Amino acid sequence: MNTVSQHEGAAPFVLIDQDDEPPSCISSFFGAANELTSAPATAPGAKRVMRMTPRIRAFRRVFFPEATDAQWSDWHWQLRNRIHTLDQLRLMVNLTTEELVALQQTSGMLPAAITPHYMGLVSAHDPDQAIRRMVIPTVYELRRCPGEADDPLGEEGQSPVHGLIHRYPDRVLLLATDFCSTYCRYCTRSRVVGQGDLTPSRERLGAAFAYIASHPEIRDVLLSGGDPLTLPDEQLEWILASLRAIPHIEVIRIGTKVPAVLPQRVTPQLARMLRKYHPLWMSLHFSHPDECCYETTRAAGMLADAGIPLGSQTVLLKGVNDSVGTMKALMHGVMKMRVKPYYLYQCDPISGSQHFRTTVAKGVEIIRGLRGHTSGYAVPTYVIDAPGGGGKIPIAPDYVTARDGTDLVLSNYAGGTFRYPDTATS
Repeated sequence: MNTVSQHEGAAPFVLIDQDDEPPSCISSFFGAANELTSAPATAPGAKRVMRMTPRIRAFRRVFFPEATDAQWSDWHWQLRNRIHTLDQLRLMVNLTTEELVALQQTSGMLPAAITPHYMGLVSAHDPDQAIRRMVIPTVYELRRCPGEADDPLGEEGQSPVHGLIHRYPDRVLLLATDFCSTYCRYCTRSRVVGQGDLTPSRERLGAAFAYIASHPEIRDVLLSGGDPLTLPDEQLEWILASLRAIPHIEVIRIGTKVPAVLPQRVTPQLARMLRKYHPLWMSLHFSHPDECCYETTRAAGMLADAGIPLGSQTVLLKGVNDSVGTMKALMHGVMKMRVKPYYLYQCDPISGSQHFRTTVAKGVEIIRGLRGHTSGYAVPTYVIDAPGGGGKIPIAPDYVTARDGTDLVLSNYAGGTFRYPDTATS
C-alpha cells in the first residue's frame, strides 16, 4: 500500500511498500537481501518518493505496525522508540545464554540501545551476524584481559577541561555529549557514554570554548561524543557558531555514526544549517557493508550535497569485518555514497574487548589485500591509536624488501619484484 505522509519541514513523500502482506515468519525477513526497492516513475509535480530497505521495511511491519510513515521517518520518534530492554529484545531476537546474562546486568556495562531502523538490520537467529554482534551485549564484555583498560588512550590525562581532550599540538577533541542513538559494543569511550555526565550544558561547553579561545595554536576542533548529531539543530548550531566565533579556528570536524544508525536525523534543515559553517568536515563511522542501505545512502548524499567532505572511519573487528572481501565491499560501499575511506582503526584495548580484537598482522593482511586490488581512494590508512595517549600511528605492509647498492628492491601488490634507483643527492 502506498501512503502519503509529511516529514517535519520537508516536502510530502510516498513510502513504497512492495508487499501487501507481512512475512509469515521472522526468518523470512531477517534473511532478506539488502537490495533497494524500486520506485515507480512519477509525473512532474508528483510527490517525492522515499524508499525503504526491504528487510527494514519488513521488520517495521511486524514489530511497529502502528507507526505511521511520518513517525518512522522522524528521528525524534526513532529515539523515543529505541530498543533497550530485555523484554523488547526477547520479542525480536532469539537470544543466546551469553546475551541473556549480559542483558540482565544492571550496572557496570555500556548501556544497550538500538534504533528501530538499525534493529531492522539485526539477524533474529544468527548470533554471529556482524550487525548483531556490534549492538547486542554478551558476557564477554564482562571479562577484562591483560593489557585492557577503561581508558586505554589516556584521554583523562590529556583533558584540561571536562570533555575536552588536547592531545595534538594544533587540534582538540570536544565531546559535545555522551549520548548515542545506538551503542556500539566496542566503543572506545564505553567508560563514559550513556552515563549522563557529559551533558551539552552551556556551562560545561562554555569552559571548553574559553580554553580553545585562550590557545591560539589550536586551529582544528573535532566535535564528537557520544554523537553530536543527536543534539537538536539549535543546540548543535550554537556549538558551531561559538567555535566559528574564535578567530584562530580554521576547520571544524564532526564525528558521527548517525547516518548508519539513525539516517532519519539527516534532514534538509540540518544540511542547510551545517553548510553555514564551512569549512566543515565530517567523519562517518561504518563497520560493515550491510550498513550501506538505501536510507544511509540518502543521508550521506544529503550531507555531500551540502558541500561537506565526508570520510569514513572503521574499526577492525574480529568476526565482523576482518576479511579482505568484507572490507573491500565496505570500502566500495562507502565510496558509492561519496564517502572517502579515511581510517581503519585497530580495535582499542578497552575493558572487555578481547572478543572483538584481531592481531595487527590481520590488519596488515587486509591493507595488502586492498592496495593495488582496488582504487587508491578505496584504501584507508590503517592505524593504531597508541595506548597511553600516543596518538595515531600508521601501520602498513612493507613493500621495500631489500637494498642492493643504490637500488631499492620493491615488491608490488601482485608479488612482483622491481628496482628503483635511489641515487638522488640531498
